[in-house]
Amino acid sequence: MEHVGVNLHQDIIDRCKAGDRQAHYKLYQLYSKSMFNICYRIVKDEPAAEDVLQDAFVNAFRNLKNYRGDSAFGAWLKRIVVNKAITHIGRRRLERIPDEEGFDIQEEVQIESASFPFTVDRVKEAILSLPDGYRTVLSLYLLEGYDHEEIGQVLEISESTSKSQFSRAKKKLIEILKEQKYG
Repeated sequence: MEHVGVNLHQDIIDRCKAGDRQAHYKLYQLYSKSMFNICYRIVKDEPAAEDVLQDAFVNAFRNLKNYRGDSAFGAWLKRIVVNKAITHIGRRRLERIPDEEGFDIQEEVQIESASFPFTVDRVKEAILSLPDGYRTVLSLYLLEGYDHEEIGQVLEISESTSKSQFSRAKKKLIEILKEQKYG
């Protein structure tokens, strides 16, 4: 049996495709806040995130005729937003930290949840202080739900590089959090 998804906003999307400006505005209102949060987590700069968001919506509206409804509209739009944000930071060139001797990619950094003394705001602040490459991979993996193969495709890096960047990002994030706690 084939699964057919129902798009909650299909009527608005259809009106947008027909050129209804009010429908464009309604769709923007429905998705702009969540898409801005994605932009901001990736580009780390509010004015830049706003620019990326606008570019993404312009692109989405121009290409709405190509939206087939195979996936939820939000997922389709999110892909555009993520790609625009990555393109933006790509202009600044992803920072790559050279391999550290003896660092094992498979190494997992453990955090005891009962003794995790950090607030959500402190963790967000620490994530934003990560180098672009680390922050991007960490955000795409943990916050946006991409797997390492997808991250590799989007960022044009290997899957193993994505895993390595993610592992190093976690390690660096913990270092930053410990510095905040004891510094």
